[in-house]
Amino acid sequence: MRFGIIGVGAMGRPISENIANAGYDLVICDTNNATTNAFLKHDIKIAQTPKEMACQVDIVISCLPSLTAATDIVTGSDGVISGKRAKSFVNFGTFGSAYSVEIADILSKSGRAFLDAPISGGPPGAQAGTLGIMCSGDKSVYDAMEPIFQIICKEAVFLNETPGAAQTMKLVNNIISFGNLAIALEAMTLGAKAGLDPEKMLQVINTSSGRNTATEVKIPNHVLNREFDYGAAMHIIEKDLDLWRQEAEYLETPMWLGSIIRTLFRHSMSEFGRDSDITALALSLEKMAGIKIPKTRS
Repeated sequence: MRFGIIGVGAMGRPISENIANAGYDLVICDTNNATTNAFLKHDIKIAQTPKEMACQVDIVISCLPSLTAATDIVTGSDGVISGKRAKSFVNFGTFGSAYSVEIADILSKSGRAFLDAPISGGPPGAQAGTLGIMCSGDKSVYDAMEPIFQIICKEAVFLNETPGAAQTMKLVNNIISFGNLAIALEAMTLGAKAGLDPEKMLQVINTSSGRNTATEVKIPNHVLNREFDYGAAMHIIEKDLDLWRQEAEYLETPMWLGSIIRTLFRHSMSEFGRDSDITALALSLEKMAGIKIPKTRS
């Protein structure tokens, strides 16, 4: 079984490296030549187009941040469905359930199977091989991907065979994650203004009921060093929050807190730019409170 990965950026690069280091014969494809050339030292083969890749591998994996690009690599003139060998397509991106339903139908009509497998854990999880992966779609493709999942993730959960189910699950997870970061930063900003030491606050929170991934990873490693470098760009966060809003509207489900979280992140992006890090939300909250959480780590 031979695998190919399209998109070797912040997430795709460490995923590809981990798979190659495990001894798999891997093919990669990316529009950024500088990115793909960095893999030459790994003896990884480079395809120039998705079609070329689909002629060389059995399973094509997409790890792209853009909905347009994720659609074009399948249906474009040099898309996966034009390749002769690959009969399975796996999506690691977050694009909403409508995308998955459409792509699954297109692939099915061309005799190909689809597995939706959005990933969670950010660049640190991709590097450490501890991602969370939620899957829906063709169970046989999930079974074929299990050896890869064992390399790149902590756990892969197969939800059901309904196209789009994994996308909904990813958006559920995302809004919880974004909300955890927002409330943790807001609370710690208040604590800092009251004179509490950030390290002591985290010590208490992480041994109490307020513990979450923001207080365990994002804040200690990417805020308290004042680097704001977790690796998730604000424009990606905005995209995911817009997808959450669309999903909520489609399912006619209230989104009271989700709307506030979306507004807060959009405000921060307007202040610090679309490429600013998700943890830069701390800067917006500090500005509004008139306080700066002190640097306690290097």
